[in-house]
Amino acid sequence: MSIGFKEWTLICQALGAGNQSLILRKGGIAEGRAGFRFEHPEFYLFPTLFHEQVSKLKLPADTALPLMAQPGEIAIDYQLKVEWTVELTDLEAVRRLAPFHLWRDEVIEERFHYDKKQALSVAFVRVSRLSRPFVFADSPQYGGCRSWVDLPELPTDICARTVLGDSAHQGREADIRALL
Repeated sequence: MSIGFKEWTLICQALGAGNQSLILRKGGIAEGRAGFRFEHPEFYLFPTLFHEQVSKLKLPADTALPLMAQPGEIAIDYQLKVEWTVELTDLEAVRRLAPFHLWRDEVIEERFHYDKKQALSVAFVRVSRLSRPFVFADSPQYGGCRSWVDLPELPTDICARTVLGDSAHQGREADIRALL
């Protein structure tokens, strides 16, 4: 099986457009006692349509949510490779990352303070666009508040190409590392 990582659709688009190379995560309700971990070095972005996401992102209020796949289908467009991760326990360090992601400051702070362990997991990722959407039937197994889901195997005729060139990607990484 392939691994899918559930993320808000508009964040998937930002990653896929090369506008963002970070994932910041606290974890879903179903993450268990150990909490969230970036446990897979490569995965597919599984877009989720959360209707309040526009108000929680640094986007104009009239930003339209993109259309999802046909009813009963899931369409995956992006593959990610985790290049490095860090758990940030310093809220000021988290705040310094604001220019590099779309989440509003108050959303990030809410996630940071969500439970006793005040921290966020951050991954710097390399994003690749699939040569065509990876489409498969929706299923109840993809529902719920969890980050990771098992997906069908990717068809062999689909390949992937990075969305950012090496120079832009390395420059962004250097900028982010300098803030941390």
